Amino acid sequence: MFKSKLILSNSAESIGTVLPLNQCLAKSRKTNLNTVLPGRLVLSHCHVVGEVARAMILRMPGWLREDLFQDGSELIAAAHDVGKVSPTFQNKIYSNLAQRNESVLSLLKEFNPDLEKNWKGHGGVSQASVSAENVGKFIPEILGQHHGFSPDLSQYQATSGVFGGQLWHEHRLDLLAQLKDKLNVDFPIVKSDLQAKVLSGLTSVADWIGSGALFDDPSDDNWLPLVDRALDEAGFVKPQLKSGLSFTDVFGFTPKDTQVKLIEATNQPGVYILEAPMGLGKTEAALYVAYQLIEKGLATGLYFALPTQLTSDKIHERVNQFLERILDEDSPHKKALLVHGNAKLKQFVMGEEGNPGGAWFAQGKRGILAPFAVGTIDQALMSVMNVKHGFVRTFGLAGKVVILDEVHSYDSYTGTILDSLVSALRQLHCTVIILSATLTLERRAKLLGETPSQTGYPLITAQANNTGLKEIAVAKISDVCVNIHHKNSQSSFEEALNRASQGQQVLWIENTVNEAQLAYKKLGDRAQSLGIDCGLLHSRFTKENRATNEDKWVTLFGKEGVSSRTKHGRILVGTQVLEQSLDIDADFLITRIAPTDMLLQRLGRLWRHANPLRAPSAKREAWIISPELDLAISNPKSAFGASANVYAPYVLCRTLQVWQGLAEVNLPSDIRSLIEATYASQDEEEDMLKHRHQLEITCAKLQSLALRGLSKGGTTLSEESAQTRHSELESTDVLLIRSYQQDQAKQGTWVTLLNNQKLWVPNNGRSLPSNQWRELSATLMQNTLKVTDYLAPSAVSRLQVKWLADYFYLGKPELEENVPLRVAIVDQSGAVKSINNVNNDSYSIEYDEIKGYQASKLGTKYDQ
Repeated sequence: MFKSKLILSNSAESIGTVLPLNQCLAKSRKTNLNTVLPGRLVLSHCHVVGEVARAMILRMPGWLREDLFQDGSELIAAAHDVGKVSPTFQNKIYSNLAQRNESVLSLLKEFNPDLEKNWKGHGGVSQASVSAENVGKFIPEILGQHHGFSPDLSQYQATSGVFGGQLWHEHRLDLLAQLKDKLNVDFPIVKSDLQAKVLSGLTSVADWIGSGALFDDPSDDNWLPLVDRALDEAGFVKPQLKSGLSFTDVFGFTPKDTQVKLIEATNQPGVYILEAPMGLGKTEAALYVAYQLIEKGLATGLYFALPTQLTSDKIHERVNQFLERILDEDSPHKKALLVHGNAKLKQFVMGEEGNPGGAWFAQGKRGILAPFAVGTIDQALMSVMNVKHGFVRTFGLAGKVVILDEVHSYDSYTGTILDSLVSALRQLHCTVIILSATLTLERRAKLLGETPSQTGYPLITAQANNTGLKEIAVAKISDVCVNIHHKNSQSSFEEALNRASQGQQVLWIENTVNEAQLAYKKLGDRAQSLGIDCGLLHSRFTKENRATNEDKWVTLFGKEGVSSRTKHGRILVGTQVLEQSLDIDADFLITRIAPTDMLLQRLGRLWRHANPLRAPSAKREAWIISPELDLAISNPKSAFGASANVYAPYVLCRTLQVWQGLAEVNLPSDIRSLIEATYASQDEEEDMLKHRHQLEITCAKLQSLALRGLSKGGTTLSEESAQTRHSELESTDVLLIRSYQQDQAKQGTWVTLLNNQKLWVPNNGRSLPSNQWRELSATLMQNTLKVTDYLAPSAVSRLQVKWLADYFYLGKPELEENVPLRVAIVDQSGAVKSINNVNNDSYSIEYDEIKGYQASKLGTKYDQ
């Protein structure tokens, strides 16, 4: 409790003295010996950030600058830290220096830095100060949220006592005036909330880069020539494309009619939907469109959004092959910044937040800022949500070609956010290409914002900016016939082994990880005795193990594995990862019943390639593990089991109604009718009416949740709790290691990884050369996986994992963020416990590189 009446007050009273601007620090800096020294002054740091922002804007095309980044935008970025000219912040930074300045600390002693959490730190002071200058509502809000969260200023104003009163406020205004003079600009007029989001992103990213190592030395006044170098190192470099390449030049084959027509139609920013069957080359068509638009100067880059992280490195390899063909040899972007992989994490230096231990070192986030990136659709969806640093993602997408792959009709929650995303991307001068094999007419209408009329298939729907809707029919594709059988689990196990014994390549797809693990366990031992290879792919592997497994199995089931098929049969068991974006080819498919969208995707893995070496006994055939329809309708939870927790029972029942009488499916001609039959509105009775009513209630709740996430007001969500899809709520990253031994004398920790590799992890990562620091952090990240919160090892305090703070983002206590990381020990038996040797209260957890992360409810096996 403060003694001073002044400090307790929010009035405009002032203390008698203030810290001169030439003593107000913006930063401290750590030496290799972990000594904390003064960094740049607030004025110097703000000027650096303003010049970084100006240089970033100058690297943008004129059409993007003119609409979203008008003159003066750099001043917004520069003004972000005006609020650091405040007594609480200066007390905090001076208190942490190795050498105490008692005269300064004596001046500031009445101001408790802990109070800053009440207004979300110095950003709140920046917002309050600039709000008093009549610059509109958007610019102060941008300054207030540059660290990700909007402050609550309901009890504060620019001259509040806790901010130092009138004299400190005048100092802040003096700082602002000096920044205007140094940059020779004034604030621009910000026209809309969306433009404000983009400028917020510019401000944050410029701050991160301007806080990087190149600008660490406060005595270096000749820093301006370093700005362009900093942007180059961060990857903000215009792509250098080879010009005039044809589709055949890029991909090595002649485009099909569908590909040609999409390329012809997509000649300017807008929204374009390509509905076509699996294996038609939608990815190549979309990538070539991106190449043409970037070459013509109509787009700034490419973001390829996949459904989930499970779709992994194989699509990244395809994008990288594309980049190898279109980019000049000396282009720094020969490799896309990908979600996985050590090399990509080390490629570009993003500054403070992009350093190891920063919130944006994680590749899945940082990639969205690169000219070329492959990532999850979640990162794109968060660009329109009220989520921490959502505006950084908005900034990262502006002007790009955004390819949304594998968009389906299922999931009203994600669909609500996706509709908002598509609308926002249009305003950001993006070209949006939506790829799908399975859209209903209703879903297509929501994405476009108007009702299309054509129902042909395949079909291109083009909605270029400032022009009307065009629906473009394409050449019919010859049908292939897939034989369909409905079977139970036991007969399916026997058939899988029988087919593999004949030399066939068998794909088995389940709807949950634990069901896939159980199926693998039942098949594995018997398969080995028969000389059959058996593999397992799902989401609960460490990144390192998943990459190894996928490389092996996707290669064997892909084009490169054709020559290996004749050696012996194989069974690959997996989850939804096997239905999305992977170019795999099976002789025979067994799948658990799933919504029609997903079943069609899974059928697309059958006989995908022309293969003369296919086993002679193979038939294009799929077995669907499904219950009797009457049992499913009367008791879906029992009949569908765990699948009813993943997909709505009503949709599963409707799917079973549509598919139960089918002896064969003709692809692609049956795709449209099967989708519409599953999702079209119809009258229901008794149990089906009850299931539909339950689905309607659930959809209403999910849409309400989605709209809440899209809300511009209320509490800003953390990135960890942001809900971009209903099926993946409240998940956490888990680092799995064999052991760790801390060495207090040497100030570090010996960590043994699962592969028994030993790493020395210094407490101070900055004591390492920059490339080694980043490599060490990336190696640790390769030993993480993401699991649902309740299946994770027990959480521990920030203090217990503080030794990892320079390698993983552990949240910010001042923002009351929880640690978004669990650390667990895997013993030689495979048992998993948290590092404080505490078990999960409800689940027994095991891990091995073959089956992955297994969580069994105590007293059962493979329960969840």
